[in-house]
Amino acid sequence: MQLGTSILAATSWPDAAVAISGVLLVTAVAVIVIQQSLATWRTRMAIAREEAYRRLAEQIADDLREINARLGGGREARG
Repeated sequence: MQLGTSILAATSWPDAAVAISGVLLVTAVAVIVIQQSLATWRTRMAIAREEAYRRLAEQIADDLREINARLGGGREARG
């Protein structure tokens, strides 16, 4: 048995460099797509949160108007 023989690569260095560059490009594109998708999701969640807050604030304002109307305006009690 001869263990001293060397095994040559099946491809040349330029081919390997192109393959590595391709893998890096695909990885970079995938990272950018994922990052932008998450940014879009975060923006949608922020908008939904703001809309929920607006609805809550409107409900509180309506409730306060109703309470004020039930109490007869409340202006007489203050003055």
